[in-house]
Amino acid sequence: MVFSSLIFLHFFLPLMLAAYFLVPARFVRLRNGVLLVFSLIFYAWGEPQLVIGMVALIAVVWIAGILLSNGEAETQSGEGNGKSAGRKWVLAVTVVLCLGFLGYFKYANFALNNVAAIAQWLGIDATRLRDVAEISLPLGISFYTFQALSYIIDVYRGTAVATRRFDQLACYISMFPQLVAGPIVRYNQISAELVKRSNERSQFAAGARRFVVGLAKKVLLANIIAQAADAIFNMPPNQLSTAVAWWGIAAYTLQIYFDFSAYSDMAIGIGLMLGFHFPENFNYPYISKSIREFWQRWHISLSTWLRDYLYIPLGGNRAGQRRTYLNLWIVFLLCGLWHGASWNFVLWGGWHGLFLVIERAGFERVLQRTPHVFRHGYALLVVMTGWIVFRSEDMSQAWLYTRALLGDPGSYAYARSFSEFASAPVLLSMIVGVVAATGLPVVAFTRLKQQWQPRQGGFNPCYTLLQASLLVWGGLVMFLSMIHLYNGAYNPFIYFRF
Repeated sequence: MVFSSLIFLHFFLPLMLAAYFLVPARFVRLRNGVLLVFSLIFYAWGEPQLVIGMVALIAVVWIAGILLSNGEAETQSGEGNGKSAGRKWVLAVTVVLCLGFLGYFKYANFALNNVAAIAQWLGIDATRLRDVAEISLPLGISFYTFQALSYIIDVYRGTAVATRRFDQLACYISMFPQLVAGPIVRYNQISAELVKRSNERSQFAAGARRFVVGLAKKVLLANIIAQAADAIFNMPPNQLSTAVAWWGIAAYTLQIYFDFSAYSDMAIGIGLMLGFHFPENFNYPYISKSIREFWQRWHISLSTWLRDYLYIPLGGNRAGQRRTYLNLWIVFLLCGLWHGASWNFVLWGGWHGLFLVIERAGFERVLQRTPHVFRHGYALLVVMTGWIVFRSEDMSQAWLYTRALLGDPGSYAYARSFSEFASAPVLLSMIVGVVAATGLPVVAFTRLKQQWQPRQGGFNPCYTLLQASLLVWGGLVMFLSMIHLYNGAYNPFIYFRF
């Protein structure tokens, strides 16, 4: 079940909100229970057997959190100097179990296929390895496993207080708005709201507006642009002309941003409606002037998670330049692998890690002395080149696609016409997408709102007109989004598999 499906919009979301708000606001624990039940239903939709694994993971982390909390209390009271070693063992075992859970479901097939390939290369019969049944990938496993890890590590560090309520921890880890594609929420960011939260009408309205924006970005931009991107990347490489190849990667660049940021918008919006404040996950990444800045704006919850729980524990930048460069590269190789069990993703992570190292080694200082347009162009070119590897099914496709981008005549013997992939809806969505990705419309609206906002007790017709226009715009994009969904429009979701 995805947020842009009719069953979610017409049945699941209204029923969940109705059940949630039928419970009086003062009964927060009961509201958490309602949210937990609906989250488990959301997760079990289509794969009910995999709920058991998630609940078991939550139980392990819950018990470990209590053990760590007890060990810390005893150590602080001076009753046992050896308790710190015990706490380390609890942390280590829990982290291994969480990573083992993630590794089994997400990377076992990848590992077996690679072992089989090596065995075949060595002349060893690997038929049995290739005949092993495919392991199904649980929905959102990368996201909720990282949330579980952040919880147990924060409890160990003392930056989060362990909860003794299983239902509270289960509600946090399985909460359906950010379960599938983030943002990755840390326990200490919403722990207070799990105990007490406000449900003001203005907050609910803000959440509803944010959800509508996300739905429109998904249905009216990402889905329409995806028609061109997917058609081009699914073509045989010998049918790619240079123009079509560039159009395809430009379309995918916009598609993945609006697809993923739309989900974050909808998740943050639902969270607000329920009284939770999830962290922002995107900040117009395509206006970045370096790869370092790009990762400060793209999938912010993941990049900060990797910084706090991987880069800094590896030593960060405290052990000299060479070790810093190695740490950066390791982190982004693992960042690529987190996205998917394929060498394409590892190479994509390594590509970004390479440019982060180059920038840190001095290239960023050179960039700062160049015109803004050059810096934007450099960052966008590196990002778009990386998306080729990210989107391709294998390295062979990525190589042939890159050849087409560079104008290799041998790569498109049967080139198809550019006009096939530039229909009026796609062109319009691409133009709107480019403008929206800069953030200029939001900046312009915010400045007008600040300029025209009347003083207390005053009246400004321009401000009233602006507010009315916002309501009309929201209603229009919601109406158009629903029309597209009713017509059975193309509705893929890129991050559903992560």
